[in-house]
Amino acid sequence: MGCAAPRSASALLLLLLLLRAEQPRGAELTFELPDNAKQCFHEEVEQGVKFSLDYQVITGGHYDVDCYVEDPQGNTIYRETKKQYDSFTHRAEVKGVYQFCFSNEFSTFSHKTVYFDFQVGDEPPILPDMGNRVTALTQMESACVTIHEALKTVIDSQTHYRLREAQDRARAEDLNSRVSYWSIGETIALFVVSFSQVLLLKSFFTEKRPVSRAVHS
Repeated sequence: MGCAAPRSASALLLLLLLLRAEQPRGAELTFELPDNAKQCFHEEVEQGVKFSLDYQVITGGHYDVDCYVEDPQGNTIYRETKKQYDSFTHRAEVKGVYQFCFSNEFSTFSHKTVYFDFQVGDEPPILPDMGNRVTALTQMESACVTIHEALKTVIDSQTHYRLREAQDRARAEDLNSRVSYWSIGETIALFVVSFSQVLLLKSFFTEKRPVSRAVHS
């Protein structure tokens, strides 16, 4: 019983460290991109620091968008046209403000909903000295690291499923609108045809009276 309490306290401390682990700096955003429009974002990155950009078009048109990334000197280090989704990773060669833009200028009537995740820096290890430790807590620390990696996988999966759910919902709403308009059109056409048939049948049973004409001598 005496050893259980210290181990429980150590496990609790490791879990707190796990939850409070430093995360890489970045931004995650979903925004509306109107037709014939371009939206740019800026982030300052130190030299030698790695950054990554993941994006996906959720709704609108053919689910495609133009994207490019420029370094502080104005050089284009990434450019793709009419992509539904993509990922880009780069290590900054110069310090400064990097710009990444999404363009819908090729579309004349459909606006898009775009999601992106921009991360700067590598995630530091939770337990940097885990490989050098030979204490009894090494196995527990390894378990915490495994849990941390599993939680990151769960977060990535949840993000993926949220995007898929939003995309499928948008497609379902669009399909529902088309079906509704088609049903309204069919209803109007059926009403016109029915009314025309009634008038036609009525004309068959209408008694035609002879018209008397006066003969003038």
